[in-house]
Amino acid sequence: MPMIRLMVMRMGGSSEDAKDVFQEGLMIILEKIDSNEFSLTCKFMTFFYCVCENLWKAIVAKKHAASNYVNNMIYENNYPENDIVAEHIDNKVYVKIIRDVFNSLDPVSKKVLKMYWQEKPHKKIAEELGYSYGYIRRKKCEAQAEMAEKVKRSLKIIDDKLK
Repeated sequence: MPMIRLMVMRMGGSSEDAKDVFQEGLMIILEKIDSNEFSLTCKFMTFFYCVCENLWKAIVAKKHAASNYVNNMIYENNYPENDIVAEHIDNKVYVKIIRDVFNSLDPVSKKVLKMYWQEKPHKKIAEELGYSYGYIRRKKCEAQAEMAEKVKRSLKIIDDKLK
């Protein structure tokens, strides 16, 4: 765990992020071991570190992509900086799309995301909802991915209508 924590924290993560990556890495390795095709050709710790490093890099890339996506959504329309009214209307459209997409999610996904957005740790969410820690992490990722895809589709539809 100390090696994983150090790696995650050096790459901009927190101690909580490191715990999540550590646990997810263990789950991946267990899944690999269950498959009959798995063969360890290096030290276990080397393999585990690589799995966790790749996991963390994927998480960072997703966060970066999500941040870029939101920034692009906001600035893509090239409104003049002094056009406050157009920006206000644009923001209202984005908020409505995101609210509609959120409301289209299944109830468990909505609960998980609400609690996550309230900055509750995954462990606490799992305890409160009565699910396993791994299930909550997976459900959160799936819900975020579903939301991103639906928002992207909605924006494309609007953009196509405007052309």
